[in-house]
Amino acid sequence: MSNQTRKWSVLLGAAFLMATSAVGPGFLTQTTVFTQSLGASFGFVILISILLDIGVQLNVWRIITVSEKRAQDIANILLPGLGIFIAVLIVIGGLAFNIGNVGGAGLGFQVLFGIDAKIGALIAAVISIAVFLVKEAGKLMDRFAQIMGGVMILLMIYVAFTSHPPLGEAALRTIMPTELDPIAIVTLVGGTVGGYITFSGGHRLLDANIKGRSAIPDATRGSVSGITIASIIRIFLFLAALGVVSQGLAINPNNPPASVFQLAAGNIGYKLFGVVMLAAAITSIIGSAYTSVSFIRTFHPAIAKYENWIIIAFIVFSTIVFMTIGQPVKTLVFVGALNGLILPITLTIMLIAAYKKKVVGDYKHPVWLTIFGWFVVVIMGVMGVYTLIKQLL
Repeated sequence: MSNQTRKWSVLLGAAFLMATSAVGPGFLTQTTVFTQSLGASFGFVILISILLDIGVQLNVWRIITVSEKRAQDIANILLPGLGIFIAVLIVIGGLAFNIGNVGGAGLGFQVLFGIDAKIGALIAAVISIAVFLVKEAGKLMDRFAQIMGGVMILLMIYVAFTSHPPLGEAALRTIMPTELDPIAIVTLVGGTVGGYITFSGGHRLLDANIKGRSAIPDATRGSVSGITIASIIRIFLFLAALGVVSQGLAINPNNPPASVFQLAAGNIGYKLFGVVMLAAAITSIIGSAYTSVSFIRTFHPAIAKYENWIIIAFIVFSTIVFMTIGQPVKTLVFVGALNGLILPITLTIMLIAAYKKKVVGDYKHPVWLTIFGWFVVVIMGVMGVYTLIKQLL
């Protein structure tokens, strides 16, 4: 394999890792629920969230690449101990979501084969662990994310097509919405680039030795590609749900996304939902575990040495919690809102670091990217606090 081909493969892998980390069980449920409540106007929420997502990822991937340092090390350079604080937030959030991811994978197996969800969760954990037992785990993780992401995109397009959504109405309300929900924007942005997901692709590039100023174009392509992939999946799921809602069909509140697939494409659709849920959940388990551990690997040489085993322990612990306690819904909801607050904190650190010579040397960060980044910090900070207060009340 040529160096250029290998680089492109890693870039695509990093983009899919970020995208498939974002597309988990929560992503599928949130998109369906908000489409049900906002109708075609949810298209506007998706548009705004995509623009905010791009603003976040362009800044974060570039600064990580130029500095050649992981986010926690950048934070520790700015203020000793800050990196540890950020790492703790990221790992707790990643762990909580991973419990939900394991549960989602169990549900996927249950839909496909009729087996108990806990047995399905166990099988999913074994598959995820197997990725990190391979000698070249990074390459396998890249390839797995690409294949699963491709499968999800194709199935989403099929279900959207069968549900016959009102495309004209969707296009109009994407530009001129009749209603707006700030909580939906925070949830979407937090779920797509919040918490650990923000750094999954950037950290993957460092691990593949794609770094330095010469890698800025690669970081730009990778970050935009990741958002594009996740957005394509969300848009087609939105269209599928909109098609069902516009026909006046009732979506089952106990499992909204499964209901959409079934109403759009019958029993075949229900089975396809199982495939999508399984693909979304397993890739999210892998992405969450990998990125969460990447936040602590630089704190001690032993962590870096045994990184794959610590990732495996992370997956095992998430699975045990799900199988013994189940999905702590209130915790997951709270951490979801918390992810919306972690984002402005971590992005603020990145934007300050972009102008510190001890982090980036004499690199000059584009002014337009800085302005874009601070705009996202303010918007997400204000709406994140509002959302958190609403969740707690």
